[in-house]
Amino acid sequence: MSDLFQQPPRHQPLAARMRPQTLAHYVGQTHLLGPGKPLREAVERGQLHSMVLWGPPGVGKTTFARLLAEECDARFSTLSAVLAGVKEIRQAVAEAEQHRAQFGRGTILFVDEVHRFNKSQQDAFLPYVEEGTVTFVGATTENPSFELNNALLSRCRVYLLRSLSQQELAGLLTRAMQEDPELKARNIEMAPEILEKITLSADGDARSALNLLEIACDLSREAGGRQVVDEAVLAEVLTADVRRFDKGGDHFYDQISALHKSVRGSDPDAALYWFARMIDGGCDPLYIARRAVRMASEDIGNADPRAMEIALNAWDVQERLGSPEGELAIAQAITYLAIAAKSNAVYSAYKRALADVRREPSHEVPIHLRNAPTKLAKEMAHGAEYRYAHDEPEGFAAGENYFPEAIAGRRYYHPVNRGLETKIEDKLRHLRALNEASPQQRYAPDKSRQSS
Repeated sequence: MSDLFQQPPRHQPLAARMRPQTLAHYVGQTHLLGPGKPLREAVERGQLHSMVLWGPPGVGKTTFARLLAEECDARFSTLSAVLAGVKEIRQAVAEAEQHRAQFGRGTILFVDEVHRFNKSQQDAFLPYVEEGTVTFVGATTENPSFELNNALLSRCRVYLLRSLSQQELAGLLTRAMQEDPELKARNIEMAPEILEKITLSADGDARSALNLLEIACDLSREAGGRQVVDEAVLAEVLTADVRRFDKGGDHFYDQISALHKSVRGSDPDAALYWFARMIDGGCDPLYIARRAVRMASEDIGNADPRAMEIALNAWDVQERLGSPEGELAIAQAITYLAIAAKSNAVYSAYKRALADVRREPSHEVPIHLRNAPTKLAKEMAHGAEYRYAHDEPEGFAAGENYFPEAIAGRRYYHPVNRGLETKIEDKLRHLRALNEASPQQRYAPDKSRQSS
């Protein structure tokens, strides 16, 4: 008679069933775990040390931590920073101490998403990591330098885990179809090009690749006594596919950085590639439009003032028309920015001026530049002796000074010899010559501060 209260065995997803049991079956991270690599040798010798595993989802952080415990004959304990707090940390440490006392084995304390712990929670690990009560292994998708305390980082080694290559993912999926009992029993037929499209869609994520494979097998259709995964089945599986993007995380900022640097480096093709990557990943086009305006100002400036206008126009098109017309306008702006003459002279000048303002006292506005809206201001000679430039030859009051007296003659803006700034430099050189030749010099230039 069957037990009415007996729980049926829980079904494990393919990704869990294919979790490697030995380091030999671990896929990827050959830069860390390949033959002769220091981390691989340390694991094989059983030399445990605290570490932070930094990498995108699905690259094997949790799996490696489990294998580390297995290879080094250590107890494996896990915490999730999403659910745990200081109380749970202390409880995990107490259990580690009790296990060592009873069985003489160390404990690997694996902390998933460790970047979600606040400063005080991270500090709670310090004495136990320092004393060796536990071997701390943290997993994070975010840059540890920004998200983890320096005190905790100084006690750990940081290892960067990389996305799996298409070749590595293809090998993993092929092995799953050959070795997993459930898939083997279903006699699945899948063309190599179908497998390749699954690996491409997984975008370096092993867990995603296995999940997609399992869904595809679940949706397979019968043909000639076999279960077939064809293009029609694959299209249904990949309908809601979205590439990994992680807005607000490292991948987001790495890609916008690559886009900006491609524009700065005058490579329109690379700039378009990174733009397409961000759009494909779900980035808000208006964010990229705003950054394009920044690029026009920071990296082009007065070398080609049209760049700013084109970037603003693209932003306006995106707001007015949305996608896909707006994205095409942004793509047009990005290519223009990439091929435009480059100058960071305005950007650098502003930073130098701002640095001086923050470092020095607040100098008084010269009397001749002050406003005189009241009778008292006029009696105090505010605005007196001001020379109206439009009434001067060439519309320029030669010899005049517009700085506070203490810093007269400073120069922040140094145009480059590219684009329109070549003509701007010629114009400034001419105006400086007029200043030096003028008999109406108000203040002598400050020669010591003319360069950056």
